[in-house]
Amino acid sequence: MLTVDFDKLGLLPGQRVLDLGCGAGRHAFELYRRGADVVAFDQDAAELENVATMFAAMEAEGEVPAGASATTLAGDALALPFPDEHFDCVIASEIMEHIPEDEKAMRELVRVVKPGGRVVVTVPRWFPERVCWALSDEYHQVEGGHVRIYRAEELIGKLTDAGLRPAFQHHAHALHAPYWWLKCAVGTDDDQHPLVRLYHRFLVWDLMSAPRLTRTAERLLDPVLGKSLVVYLGKPGAARARA
Repeated sequence: MLTVDFDKLGLLPGQRVLDLGCGAGRHAFELYRRGADVVAFDQDAAELENVATMFAAMEAEGEVPAGASATTLAGDALALPFPDEHFDCVIASEIMEHIPEDEKAMRELVRVVKPGGRVVVTVPRWFPERVCWALSDEYHQVEGGHVRIYRAEELIGKLTDAGLRPAFQHHAHALHAPYWWLKCAVGTDDDQHPLVRLYHRFLVWDLMSAPRLTRTAERLLDPVLGKSLVVYLGKPGAARARA
């Protein structure tokens, strides 16, 4: 399930891309498929082992273009171990809401992207997230959980202050918002509740089958109920040749 629209991103094969806070690697895998030189970065070393295994499997199955590369690296988003202006593009999907010092992480993100480079940041959207917080404390009061809910203007304002120029935005995953409301209502650990199981089966079916009806419905509902806010930005300055 991709939150970033890669057709809007304009990624070119061979470009160097950082997937910051990559988690299970969903965006990193798509970057690799599209021919990027991708670094999957996260603080969870165990999760990164799984990502590295998938990278190897993708290469073995011939799923990636010749010349593409993919590596994993564990570290801290507040002190990225990369030189200034190192990446053509940085993706930070569903990570900023977890970081108490989010503005420091944003400055680090801007530091490592080249002038003329692109940045995509996604976070939970204010309204669906506020409903989750209202329904359940355990949804966010866990170790490593969400520490804030962003309004769009707050997120964009912080990213602008960090040195980026916003280009456009959209919302994604409207069909997932009710699922999380159900989870919060019945208990976030109760995966066996009949309604939760039924809705989860529906989401898996939708992901695997991508029927026109649900794809159209989600596209129409995203502006109203989209679970994620997706912001595309650029770093001012002329694009530079890869070092």
